Amino acid sequence: MKLTIALLPGDGIGPEVIEQAVKVCDAIAIKYKHEIHWKKALTGAAAIDAVGDPYPDETHEVCSTSDAVLFGAIGDPKYDNDPSAKVRPEQGLLRMRKKLGLFANVRPTFTFPSLIDKSPLKRERIEGTDLVFLRELTGGIYFGKRGREDNGDTAYDTCTYTRAEIKRLARKGFELAMKRSKKLCCVDKANVLESSRLWRETVQQMEKEYPEVTVSYEFVDAVAMRLVQWPNDYDVLITENLFGDILTDEASVISGSMGLMPSASLGESIGLYEPIHGSYPQAAGKDIANPLATVLSAAMMFEDLDLTEEAGAIRDVVNASLAQGVVTEDLAEGGKSYKTSEVGDWLARNI
Repeated sequence: MKLTIALLPGDGIGPEVIEQAVKVCDAIAIKYKHEIHWKKALTGAAAIDAVGDPYPDETHEVCSTSDAVLFGAIGDPKYDNDPSAKVRPEQGLLRMRKKLGLFANVRPTFTFPSLIDKSPLKRERIEGTDLVFLRELTGGIYFGKRGREDNGDTAYDTCTYTRAEIKRLARKGFELAMKRSKKLCCVDKANVLESSRLWRETVQQMEKEYPEVTVSYEFVDAVAMRLVQWPNDYDVLITENLFGDILTDEASVISGSMGLMPSASLGESIGLYEPIHGSYPQAAGKDIANPLATVLSAAMMFEDLDLTEEAGAIRDVVNASLAQGVVTEDLAEGGKSYKTSEVGDWLARNI
C-alpha cells in the first residue's frame, strides 16, 4: 500500500519523539511491503518563529491532502510566560482541529503488565484497566465567545454546543462501544449546566438506535473520583471538550506515565495521531524523552487505516521493550536507561 503521511514534529521534544515513530513506521513499511511518503510541515511555536503563524496555510494543505497526520507536540515557554502574546502555539492546534474537522479525540487508557507497579495507584485497583475516552474537540468553551468587560476586570468564556455536534461525537462513542463491551458512559454536569442537559437529552434520544449498548450518565466530578478508585468500571466514556481535557490527563496516570499514552483526533475523512504529553521543553534536545506514546499513536494510525496486523506488530514490540527494560530514564527507576534515539533504534530493529 502507498501511504502519504503528514509529519508535524512541532516544538520541544516533538521532533525527537516523532523521529523515533518514523523509524518504527519505516521498519513496518519494509516488513509489510508498504510505501510511505512523509510530508513534513510546520506548526506551533516553530511555525510562529518561521512564518508568524502557528498553523500556516501550507501546513493545512499538506495535512488535508494526506492519508493521515502524525503529530508531535506544541508549546514554548516564551509564549506560555507571556500573557500579552497575541499569537500562541495552541491557537494553531485549535485551528488545525477546526479546519480539518477533527471533532472526536480518542484517548485510550490501559495498563502494561510489566509496569503495573509503577503506577501511583494500587495494583488491585488498576489491573486490567482498558477504557477509552471520546472527547468532543471542536466545540464548547474553548471555541465559544470570550472577552473582557469593566475595563478588563471581568472576563467571560462561553460554553456552547449544538445538538448536531453532540450527536456526531456520541455516534462514534456508540459505535466504539458496540465493538467493545457494549457499555457507554456519558459524562456531564447536567445538574448545573444547560449545555450538559442538552448532552444528556441528546444521548438519551440516541439510545434506541443502539439497544445492545448499556448507557450510564454520571456527573463529571463523580467520574473524576471514580477514575482513580474503580477505573475498571468504565469502558467507553463520551464527554465535552473541557471535561475531556481534564479527565483524560487524570486517567493517564493509571498507566504510570504520560509518556506511554497515545491518542487520535478523528473527523469524517482524516485522522491526526499524537502522544498525549506536551512539548516538555526542559528535555528538548537532550535525547531523554520517552517516545513510546508517539510510537503507539502510530499504531493507532495503522489500525484506523485498516492495517491491523501492522498495528499489532508495533504494540508487540513496545511491550517487548518495556518487558526487557529498553526504556528511557522516566521508566528506568535507577536501572539502566536508554536514550530516546536508542529506544527508537531498538524498536525498529526488532520489528
